[in-house]
Amino acid sequence: QLQLVESGGGLVQPGGSLRLSCAVSGFILDYYIIGWFRQAPGKEREGFSCISSSDGNIYYADSVKGRFTISRDNAKNTVYLQMNSLKPEDTAVYYCAAGYRSITTVQAMCNSMFGVDYWGKGTLVTVSS
Repeated sequence: QLQLVESGGGLVQPGGSLRLSCAVSGFILDYYIIGWFRQAPGKEREGFSCISSSDGNIYYADSVKGRFTISRDNAKNTVYLQMNSLKPEDTAVYYCAAGYRSITTVQAMCNSMFGVDYWGKGTLVTVSS
């Protein structure tokens, strides 16, 4: 069964850090682009970081560039998101998603969710003092 499970969310103060994990099972991670998306209350879901291990491409939205770092460990079938300098506006439910690498690109998947085949259930990140 194909599955993505996020973990690592929680409450953090502004300026703090969190590391999210996306554990995948049931498929070969190297064949997929993995992306991080988030949905804040009352807002649409948005993609902000996607990674492809087949060509090394990584995409970051301007809103997180320089603060967030995406990485993947294919041996552990896990994708990570290191989030630093967190702001209250980063508060959202964070989801990871997978799209087949021959169908989409890191930019297309992050910008429009094009080619997303699988979603995790999400983990809540709250940035507040």
